[in-house]
Amino acid sequence: MRVAIASGKGGTGKTTVAVNMALAADGDVQIVDCDVEEPNCHIFLKPKITRRRAVTIPVPEVDAGKCDGCGACGEICQYSAIVSLKTKPLVFPEMCHGCGGCSLVCPVGAISETGREVGVVEEGSANGCAFAQGRLKIGEAMAPPVIRAVRKAAREKGLVIIDAPPGTSCPVIEAVGWCDYVLLVTEPTPFGLNDLQLAVRMVEALSLPFGVVINRNGIGDKGVAEFCAGQGIPILAEIPDDRRIAEAYSRGQTVVEALPEYAGLFRAMTAQIEAIPAAV
Repeated sequence: MRVAIASGKGGTGKTTVAVNMALAADGDVQIVDCDVEEPNCHIFLKPKITRRRAVTIPVPEVDAGKCDGCGACGEICQYSAIVSLKTKPLVFPEMCHGCGGCSLVCPVGAISETGREVGVVEEGSANGCAFAQGRLKIGEAMAPPVIRAVRKAAREKGLVIIDAPPGTSCPVIEAVGWCDYVLLVTEPTPFGLNDLQLAVRMVEALSLPFGVVINRNGIGDKGVAEFCAGQGIPILAEIPDDRRIAEAYSRGQTVVEALPEYAGLFRAMTAQIEAIPAAV
């Protein structure tokens, strides 16, 4: 089963939930960090990396000897990554989305494709869990190609927990769209409620089953709980605003390592999610 841990904004506790669910779960577990712009599961898991591979996207390469300057390549490109001014086209690799359209429409076959590295995928293990993460190369703007590459490292069996990017934009869609269940992490504040509502609309548009975890429960108001009750959204857990959790986090420790009494809470979340397919 593939479970995505997501949120409408950053800083709600996605990584805390993802890492501790993985460590508290029984059986074959893999954690996949798809927050490729800022992966941080490794800070807490300290995995042993055994495999690294580059992620590339295809970008155009123009043969000046064949090009007749017709401009068809520039007309089809929606991102101005290739521009022809009745001369050999100018290529801007950083703007290319790798769709291959320019090479397909070139009437004289002057455009081929070459790979441009945009990130890396790392695989290994930590604390009995299989581990995979992606890292977007500094300066790159497009995270989805790296997220797709990380997804390929996900196992076909056992429990796979995906730490998704924050927000509701393209990288999040890429990370959660293939999952069986989405766990939305929020906090009981007006900001948390606003961004939870955005995230709820996202997963509803994707027709994915989902539930909510309220982190730092007790710091704000009842708005999130009332919203979930009114919409019939299940709250799978409420993690209290426990200073000891924050202290463990600041030391780079997991909650279940520093405070074993919380292991049951994370294990119960997994059990509730795993029971859902059988109830449908």
